[in-house]
Amino acid sequence: MNINIKVYLHSKGTKFLQSGSFPVSNSDYKKNPDSAAAVAAYKWIQQIKINFAASEDFRIDQVIYNQDDDITDLVKNLG
Repeated sequence: MNINIKVYLHSKGTKFLQSGSFPVSNSDYKKNPDSAAAVAAYKWIQQIKINFAASEDFRIDQVIYNQDDDITDLVKNLG
């Protein structure tokens, strides 16, 4: 199944938003939807950091999935 994720990030003195749809395992999502979404978001944020050559001031401001489920703390704790 796919979930929609929005990440609000800060890098190089600028705030920006990235959003997209990402696959998650049905069984993982049924067991713990927040955790499954957090893992998908964390992996994607790592790719964003590499692709944009994130600066030392890179930070995660907010992570939301499926419109209004805030998983910011879960994602930050994965790092």
